[in-house]
Amino acid sequence: MPQHFHDTHTNGRISMYSGEARWEQIYYQQKKGFNAHTIAWNRGGATKVWIDEVPHNFEANTVLPIMLNQSFRFEDGTDIIGLQFDRNFYCLQNHDSEVGCYGFLFFGPEPTMFVHLQPEDQFRMEQLYQQFNDEFGNKEDIKAGMLRALLVNLVIQLTRIAKRQYIPTAPHLSFELIRQFHFLVELHFKKEHQVQHYASLLNKSPKTIANLFTANSTKTPLQVIHERIITEAKRLLLYTDKSVKEIANELGFADLTHFSKFFKNQTNQSPTDFHKPTP
Repeated sequence: MPQHFHDTHTNGRISMYSGEARWEQIYYQQKKGFNAHTIAWNRGGATKVWIDEVPHNFEANTVLPIMLNQSFRFEDGTDIIGLQFDRNFYCLQNHDSEVGCYGFLFFGPEPTMFVHLQPEDQFRMEQLYQQFNDEFGNKEDIKAGMLRALLVNLVIQLTRIAKRQYIPTAPHLSFELIRQFHFLVELHFKKEHQVQHYASLLNKSPKTIANLFTANSTKTPLQVIHERIITEAKRLLLYTDKSVKEIANELGFADLTHFSKFFKNQTNQSPTDFHKPTP
């Protein structure tokens, strides 16, 4: 059964889900309601998760961070423990820190990261889960602070594990520049489509940024920008009633033809042919 807490001082909300067979979030349909970052931990057997209608295997003893603007649904959420929190509860105090809502856990080298837990990591997660469970049932006035402190602890632990898994050899400065690049793309991708813009914001040359990604990522910086544009285009096509022309304009394309050509080059489908996949 879900447990919820509303911090009246910040108007922030945090919820914990456990044993929910059906659990989903459709961003564009829930935008006016409680829309939150999600941290989901699969304590049971392998299952499937659809993120923006793309299927992924969700292995046992794996944690999945999901951004607030991602839509998701689980094939079977019975063995999944999930925490959801909105910006007012956590993000305002940690806006652009390594362990904030725009930190590595949500803006790492991959848009969807599955963080695999070793036995010692599972033990720490079990302890944290029990502390969260106890605190949700607490009636004390300091409940908000305690839940927030536990959430900080959780994000720190998962960030350490994810960094070891995804960028085991990257120097800290390289990791931080990659994270900042992803963060800036999230802020500006609807209007700025060129690497030059983001390199300038980071006070680096495009060549320096390209070399950084070559050494520490499987993608080029331009691929990161293009994938973010395509992800948003697919979300708008799947979850809204906006026309292709409206979507092209929202994503910063000067004309419909340019957008349609870009979309087809990236997906092998035209926007009008793109349809919701059948699970």
